[in-house]
Amino acid sequence: MRRRKSATVRSAETVASSAADERVRRVLQVINDSGPVVGAPAPRETSAAAPGEAEVLDAYSRAVISVMEAMGPAVVSVSFGDASSAPEHVGAGSGVIIAPDGYVLTNHHVVASARGLTVTLADGRALVATVVGVDPATDLAVIRAEGSGLAHASIGDSASLRAGQLVIAVGNPFGFQSTVSTGVISALGRAFRTREGRLIENIIQHTAPLNPGNSGGPLVDSRGAVVGINTAIIPQAQGIGFAIPSATAKWVVSQLLVHGRVRRGSLGIAGRQRPLDRRLVRFHSLNHDRAVEVLAVDPNGPARQASVQTGDLIVAIEGRDVASVDDLHRVLAEWPIGQPVALAILRGRERVTISVVPVEALS
Repeated sequence: MRRRKSATVRSAETVASSAADERVRRVLQVINDSGPVVGAPAPRETSAAAPGEAEVLDAYSRAVISVMEAMGPAVVSVSFGDASSAPEHVGAGSGVIIAPDGYVLTNHHVVASARGLTVTLADGRALVATVVGVDPATDLAVIRAEGSGLAHASIGDSASLRAGQLVIAVGNPFGFQSTVSTGVISALGRAFRTREGRLIENIIQHTAPLNPGNSGGPLVDSRGAVVGINTAIIPQAQGIGFAIPSATAKWVVSQLLVHGRVRRGSLGIAGRQRPLDRRLVRFHSLNHDRAVEVLAVDPNGPARQASVQTGDLIVAIEGRDVASVDDLHRVLAEWPIGQPVALAILRGRERVTISVVPVEALS
């Protein structure tokens, strides 16, 4: 009888594990598909408007209205604490639903050390939520609300963004549900330090006004695709907001859903994307015109031991082109920790190859 019971338990565990794997596979498929918000009202036609509307609404206004009507149902308020306590005792931020069965993308700092998470939908429904995984290095987190068949947003391609491009921020500043603000991309490839001193790299800078409570909400392009997750502002500054690029978010989400955490190799450097002089590109026959500039080197890290220097420009890793910090992260995420990796570096006008042994990055 004991053997039969044990076999039955193992069989049940196998079935449960298979079901979980299948759910993660479905979620990743949804995230990697491109398209409009699913389960939301169809956006208005932006290429033409009725004569009356055309006199009032210009193309800019119609684009923003169209995006907001489609995106609104996928943007949620994320709160924690005792809902019966005073408002100042209840934390709040924003998030965006990325899969119909309740997976929500938000900031790590919104849910860090949170208890009693609640996700409030645009229609007022409040759903209990739990943390799936967090990545402090990118200030991203995935939580899951207890719901199904929810409207969800499409994650777009941040690699195609250009300075000056229209972007739209949607969130819940100061608890005001579904607030929209607009601006343009100011710069790409920024890096800044959080209040805790952590350096976050490859950041989008934009001018869409953000306020406390916008954290974790989506930054959207004119087609309604999420191109970033809003993460920070500079106090007393005007028109300076920051967002984590969607390319980074996609990679982090897949790691969190599959492994529960992001396990990445570290070279012990901080870097940013930088355009290359065309003469350097031609001289070294490079396939791209961007590289990762080394901003700082950890004095106790593997890069310092390998003689990597501040100001070096990384153009390739293990023969793969490097045009952004994300390119480095992708290779290091797959590379065996402890195995040497070859960096192709421009130092002045010279191209050198340096072997570095990555270590596991600390969370």
